[in-house]
Amino acid sequence: MSTLSVIIPTYNEIDYIEDAVKSVYFADQIIVIDSFSTDGTKEKALSLGCTVLERKFDNFSNQKNHAIKEATGDWVLFIDGDERVTPKLKLEILEVMASGKHSGYKINFPHFYMNRFLYHKVDRVVRLVKNNNIHFTGDVHEKLHVPGSIGQLKNFMIHYTYKGLFHLLQKKDSYAWFQANTSIQKRKKVTYFHLFFKPLYRFFSSYILKRGFMDGVPGLALASVNAYGVFSRYAKMLLIQKGLK
Repeated sequence: MSTLSVIIPTYNEIDYIEDAVKSVYFADQIIVIDSFSTDGTKEKALSLGCTVLERKFDNFSNQKNHAIKEATGDWVLFIDGDERVTPKLKLEILEVMASGKHSGYKINFPHFYMNRFLYHKVDRVVRLVKNNNIHFTGDVHEKLHVPGSIGQLKNFMIHYTYKGLFHLLQKKDSYAWFQANTSIQKRKKVTYFHLFFKPLYRFFSSYILKRGFMDGVPGLALASVNAYGVFSRYAKMLLIQKGLK
């Protein structure tokens, strides 16, 4: 019978970590890779029976790659502190682990915003993989490299994506600085063309192409905030470029 390791990266997730861990109690090993939380996340995870690793955060890929080295399961499932595996998803995970048809599987993530799930704003991300030469690359939007074919699970992962407007804007600004600095280090250039048209396209993509309009006011609000995040990134890149001249 195949075994499962779950990896959960955390930083100050005291309000969420217990429910996340309990949703994956069917796993053989639960690893929490913590970035030195100050709110008791580490202590709570230990009390729940998790293996806790502490590592100073530099980027998302390195955090997860560090935890992968300690994973003993035949399969690895990656979840965040604000995510939950539903009973239906649990059964599907156990089923595909037994079949071994693919080397990895994408999971559906509907966004949670303004107290509702936006089922027309769904990300499909590889999260369940065989523990065989897997690794992440990338600083912010990290990519999981898996040797072999990738399948798609039917059931959703519950993801409390945003904890409020202030948290969402704060998250967008934080990512914007990180992405701006990374892009500048890679010698990428930005112009006022990017500053104007890139946010417009992000709004169009979120609201029209991905059918965010079907989620009503929350869909409109989320598309607008996503456009703001893109604007913030390019604005910060312009500021950094001017500072380097």
